[in-house]
Amino acid sequence: MSEYHNPVMLQECLDGLDIKPDGVYVDVTFGGGGHSKAILDKLTTGHLIAFDQDKDAEQNATKLAELLEKGEPPFSSGRRVGDEGQAKRSFTFIESNFRYLKKYLRLHGITEVDGILADLGVSSHQFDEPERGFTIRAEGELDMRMDQAAAKSAREVVNEYEEKDLIHILSAYGEIRNARTLAREIVSFRMNQPIETNEQLKAIAMKNAPKGRDLKYLAQVFQAIRIEVNDEMDALREFLVQAGEVLKAEGRLVVMSYHSLEDRPVKNFINKGNIKGVDEKDFYGNPIRVLDPVNRKPIIPTAAEIKENSRARSAKLRIGKKRSVK
Repeated sequence: MSEYHNPVMLQECLDGLDIKPDGVYVDVTFGGGGHSKAILDKLTTGHLIAFDQDKDAEQNATKLAELLEKGEPPFSSGRRVGDEGQAKRSFTFIESNFRYLKKYLRLHGITEVDGILADLGVSSHQFDEPERGFTIRAEGELDMRMDQAAAKSAREVVNEYEEKDLIHILSAYGEIRNARTLAREIVSFRMNQPIETNEQLKAIAMKNAPKGRDLKYLAQVFQAIRIEVNDEMDALREFLVQAGEVLKAEGRLVVMSYHSLEDRPVKNFINKGNIKGVDEKDFYGNPIRVLDPVNRKPIIPTAAEIKENSRARSAKLRIGKKRSVK
């Protein structure tokens, strides 16, 4: 397998899932397969289903499946099919966005699962490939598509969206205070020539970056456009609702986010039972929610992990447990 994914808070994620050796689990952000590999290593007769919309992830999934089938490390301790027809753990990869979680589980004959893991945001591999256009640290085409077959890329957003729509995106998804000014600069630039590379976009943004905060500002600009390109917020909201529906009683939802826009709906859904975070109660005054929070405050990485893996710096981990039907 390609070791391009150094899993953030790996042990904390595994502990949060509370894995049963014969359980059914879903990793909705497979990426390099780091979390999936660790989950599979804890299964004996269980089943792991992995989702990822990025075509590059499929190669890693294929290699993982081959290692599992051969019983090669790290899976040599697992049970394998023998002459007695002994059950074994199994792995299924689904090339799809996690917003279609329920649909694809149903297609594979699965209605309930014991645990779901989501590691949100951009994978290390996507950041490390300049041609994908995610990074501010290397030149590349304006792309930012997680699903490389998708029609809309960052180029279309930057060059074709109206100024008012750019203002909304930069403000809502990048939390950029001078979104109006930056949107005006983008529109003015593209009147003379199209914006085709991230270097061009960076040059425009840098003219408007607050002094001493240029790198953070650039990251916010790229984040805003990336979220729009991949419709990340709507996909996350749809996923959370479906996750609550397919979890078994006592099943676990484990979600790791990297910025407040992701963390807020996750926190609201786990703690309040809805995306908006509104307190809703039944006739008897009991809170209406699907999950109970396992950790009231988010789990954050240790200083040692942040030093070893800079991607962990902004990570927050939240865990919810499906309520039992009374």
